[in-house]
Amino acid sequence: MHRTYSMRQSRAPTASQIENPPPPPSSTKGGRLFGRSNFGHAFRKGTAGAFGPDLAKKLSQLVKMEKNVMRSMELVARERMEVAQQLSLWGEGCDEDVSDVTDKLGVLIYEMGELEDQFVDRYDQYRVTIKSIRNIEASVQPSRDRKQKITDQIAQLKYKEPNSPRIVVLEQELVRAEAESLVAEAQLSNITREKLKAAFTYQFDAIREHSEKVAIIAGYGKHLLELVDDTPVTPGETRQAYDGYEASKAIIQDCEDALTNWVSSRAQVASKLSTRARNLSQRRKNAAKREGGVDLAGQDQPMKDDRDSWVPAGQHGEYEQEEEDEEDEEGEEQHHEGANGQHQVPA
Repeated sequence: MHRTYSMRQSRAPTASQIENPPPPPSSTKGGRLFGRSNFGHAFRKGTAGAFGPDLAKKLSQLVKMEKNVMRSMELVARERMEVAQQLSLWGEGCDEDVSDVTDKLGVLIYEMGELEDQFVDRYDQYRVTIKSIRNIEASVQPSRDRKQKITDQIAQLKYKEPNSPRIVVLEQELVRAEAESLVAEAQLSNITREKLKAAFTYQFDAIREHSEKVAIIAGYGKHLLELVDDTPVTPGETRQAYDGYEASKAIIQDCEDALTNWVSSRAQVASKLSTRARNLSQRRKNAAKREGGVDLAGQDQPMKDDRDSWVPAGQHGEYEQEEEDEEDEEGEEQHHEGANGQHQVPA
């Protein structure tokens, strides 16, 4: 991309990557069609949760919408890199100072595209963690359905055959189903809280790192602009010869060093609570310690093999169909956008 000097010549792990190893590439990256229309986004959002268990439908839609967000960010990252290349090409035919500075600005903008591409990978950690809550919700649905089915059967028998001996049997089954459902609901409650905090920790950490690094790039970009002589000249007057090549390279190197050495502990922007907010938060923590908690560890034991009301989410018929539809929708999106002459963006 760059004619003379590029930050991307160095691929050594940054201090932040050493402290917090990068995740695997996002699950949305696979050389898929992006297209210029919103068909794929609307299709995913419209079909989200259409086939899965009722309990997991709302979260299924959230997961699909987050996939749309990631696809958009991935497209922005690629197009920003193309913009950087075009800026460098345009500046090639300008005066020496403009040519050199636009060339180096292209390096910084290209780096911003790279950061956005890395941000997508870390953002996917959040989405996958939220998706795991959806899977747990889907696995709890059969437990609820079984309890409701037994309740309906008891009500029907009491209406049609009030003296039926089967009522007693069903009531015993209902007691067992309610106990199993209680365990399932407790597991769902515990896991939801754990995964929710983990998911948004991933997201906010990724946003913080990305935002601070973009701010670093913006700061060094303004230093580059100082090398452009914008003093007005009269017709026929010659500008002073440009001698900022070494300075522009040094600015780029300083920017690279700043990005390489950035770690979260050195973040410049800190979120500080007000005295009132800090006191209220501490009061809540102290109250929780005084009251104590209920130990639910014993309730989270594996279920018995002979129980038929608890099945993995992937084995739930309708939920499995939803996962298949998610893959089918990608093929449908490719077909639709390909028919409209849209080009395929490489991975």
